[in-house]
Amino acid sequence: MKEFTIGQNDAGQRLDRFLAKAVPLLPASLAQKYIRIKRIKCNNARAERDTRLKTGDVLQLYINDEFFDKPREDNAYLTVASPKLNIVYEDENILLVDKRPGIAVHPHDGAEYGRTLIDHIQSYLYQKREWCPRAENAFTPALCNRIDRNTGGIVIAAKTAEALRVMNQKIKDRELDKRYLAIVEGTPKPREGSLKGYLFKDAKKNRVFVTDTPQTGSKSCQTNYKVLASEQGLSLVECELITGRTHQIRAQFAHAGHPLLGDGKYGKLDKRFDRNYSLLLQADIPVYNRCRLPGKSQREVLPGGQGRLRGGIFPQLPQISKTAEGCCLRQFLSTVSEFFC
Repeated sequence: MKEFTIGQNDAGQRLDRFLAKAVPLLPASLAQKYIRIKRIKCNNARAERDTRLKTGDVLQLYINDEFFDKPREDNAYLTVASPKLNIVYEDENILLVDKRPGIAVHPHDGAEYGRTLIDHIQSYLYQKREWCPRAENAFTPALCNRIDRNTGGIVIAAKTAEALRVMNQKIKDRELDKRYLAIVEGTPKPREGSLKGYLFKDAKKNRVFVTDTPQTGSKSCQTNYKVLASEQGLSLVECELITGRTHQIRAQFAHAGHPLLGDGKYGKLDKRFDRNYSLLLQADIPVYNRCRLPGKSQREVLPGGQGRLRGGIFPQLPQISKTAEGCCLRQFLSTVSEFFC
């Protein structure tokens, strides 16, 4: 419990407005709830959110100590009152979330604190009481993989330090493939092949450049691809990341003359299509074809991306999604817990 004594400069404010400034980590909806259930009182009596504070009033706040900390990147989860997650699988070790395009995975991707995927995941686990920050010395729930803000797909979150170590090792050992669905302009030739080159990242401009020969500071990049369908000057392409560089798929296909539809950074916007439905259509890890699992034979697991392009140009997208959400996805997920045995 913590008390606030109202001074002359704070007098005249509504209670909810004062709380927003004095306890910035406390979400407005949660503050309203605590006022209603009398975990926040004024002069040891029930108050209302629109109560006008007077000089000398004493507020009693019976809330967790974490809310009184100063806002930082590592406690932004406290500002999330109602986590919004599309969870496709969960056990005691990991959490698989289908991230929709437009959501940043981390604050340094340009998003404000409290609005990123990791903030919502940490808030979800905190509210479930599966994670207690003050009981941990160093560990916080973390992402095992990341995808760009404007890309949708499955992201793996580790609930424990051991799960994080195991999943990172699985990814490093390439026991999980990285496969994506993308719509590109034109038709790549040949219809199945590999894009190879060297990628240089310009952090100041937040973009990358692809060259055919090594340059100072560049790293090799490789993307295998297969054209699944072509129509109306566009192609649906399945991509397999051999390396995992920033903006790799977008930059490599643009360098090859086939920019992703709607990619204004590396290509150009196409007014024929709604931008919201023309960015990467991704089936991100771990739902891929040919997932190699320890002690298991190879399993065929179809991509789990959502078909988001309007107009029925590629009608097979909904079927791909439906199949993955059915037996293939469940078949893969049934083996995940064996990673930790």
